[in-house]
Amino acid sequence: MTSPPHTGSAAPDAGSDKLDARVLKIAGVVVLSAIMSILDLTVVTVAIPTFVNVFETSFAIAAWTMTGYTLALATVIPLTGWGADRFGTKRLFITALVLFVAGSVACSFAWDITSLIGFRVLQGFGGGMLMPLGMTIMTHAAGPQRIGRVMAVLGVPMLLGPISGPILGGWLIEAASWHWIFLINVPIGAIALIAAIFILPSDDPSPSESFDFVGMLLLSPGLALLLFGVSSIPEMGTIASARVLIPAIVGFILVVVFVFHALRATHPLIDLHLFKNRNLTVAVLSMSLFAVAFFGAGLLFPSYFLQVRGESTLHAGLLLAPQGIGAMLTMPVAGFLVDKIGPGKIVMAGITLIGLSMAVFTQVGADTSYTLLLGSLFVMGLGMGATMMPIMTAALQTLTHHEVARGSTLMNIVNQVGGSVGTATMSVVLTNLIQNREFAGPAIASQQNPGIRAELEKVPGMLEAGLQQAGEAFGNTFMVAVVLIALTLIPAYFLPRTKPKAPVEDDKEAAPPLLLH
Repeated sequence: MTSPPHTGSAAPDAGSDKLDARVLKIAGVVVLSAIMSILDLTVVTVAIPTFVNVFETSFAIAAWTMTGYTLALATVIPLTGWGADRFGTKRLFITALVLFVAGSVACSFAWDITSLIGFRVLQGFGGGMLMPLGMTIMTHAAGPQRIGRVMAVLGVPMLLGPISGPILGGWLIEAASWHWIFLINVPIGAIALIAAIFILPSDDPSPSESFDFVGMLLLSPGLALLLFGVSSIPEMGTIASARVLIPAIVGFILVVVFVFHALRATHPLIDLHLFKNRNLTVAVLSMSLFAVAFFGAGLLFPSYFLQVRGESTLHAGLLLAPQGIGAMLTMPVAGFLVDKIGPGKIVMAGITLIGLSMAVFTQVGADTSYTLLLGSLFVMGLGMGATMMPIMTAALQTLTHHEVARGSTLMNIVNQVGGSVGTATMSVVLTNLIQNREFAGPAIASQQNPGIRAELEKVPGMLEAGLQQAGEAFGNTFMVAVVLIALTLIPAYFLPRTKPKAPVEDDKEAAPPLLLH
């Protein structure tokens, strides 16, 4: 039943230029939940060596605690847009929170690496829905004219995760045990769940839309298989492996078949007709290249500090903090400017800053000045704050109320696929460069193994030469990321450079105002 007209405070104030108290309260719930899921992702990254030792397994198998989570995201994200329209964003958001917290508790009780991977998949089913749902809830609450500032607020967890995750993870593992990197989610999740129940506005779902079962059977397994194949590249060390090619090709075929299906279906799982919107199309192309380059390079920064410089997990996390601090400074300003002058000029400036600062890392060695590296990370953060969320804004700013859920789902799929492709690409490039250098591999291994270090030190200069070779391998890998960042300037050039007009709602699809409890 359609809700009656209502003009209370729950409805977005289209005429207001500021984020009012109602929107800020909703933002608090969304940000707290997103911080929890993104923080958990980065915390687990630094815990993989611990899993290798505790569960007596290989690094490749332990890395599936990350891969399994990613595959779960790929499976559930395509369903989020339909689920939000069918059941309502609030109900689905609360369900996602419960799944994520339950998965976190289960992970802390894992008895072997297999059970831990399985429970991480459960976590991924919940975590995969939180970000696209959060984007949808925030966009609906603020209205199209304030999306830039909304995206700036939503960018907070994306900043705090990479900054706090390695630091918190390193501290919890050293001070307590690995179990606490999951148990920390319980109190945060409980607060977020209570806040969501009482603060998030109720919405009126559209149960009239039939579920696209064919689309689900094509896209969800298609994305999962494609990412499985891509994620297996670092472990296999080559693309020409059956474990890589078979799932990747099958997944790609399923995704292509889904495209043809979605163009003919009445209510497709992902509405590809959204690509008729020029701004969204350009934003998707920009985000695709940016995600491959930036998230792929994101793997290299902590690895360099850990493997070449021999830093502890905690210190490596602290060394990455300047990047997040820089982004914190520019993200609110970028969000305000995007709402005023459009995202085009802002994104171009941000990408340029990222490219110039990342170019410094192409010259890294075993003893490169920390002052230079940390300064470059800070400048890179300044660029990141003016790039990622403004691109998201460009995608959603001109969508109607009914299209926002599907649009945010589409952008999150692009993020996941781009990030996975970028991580796999950088991993393979780095691994091959290290293998082609005689002493680089043993030198890296010596950072964690005193026995290997003692053997290398028996030959004067061998350890130093190996670490220098490893540094050069990282530098050459960063060159790939710089090229990809430069290519991102091409689609970014076509992003709108003026304040966009508010989308025109169709009477048939105009959603009723949001109602607060």
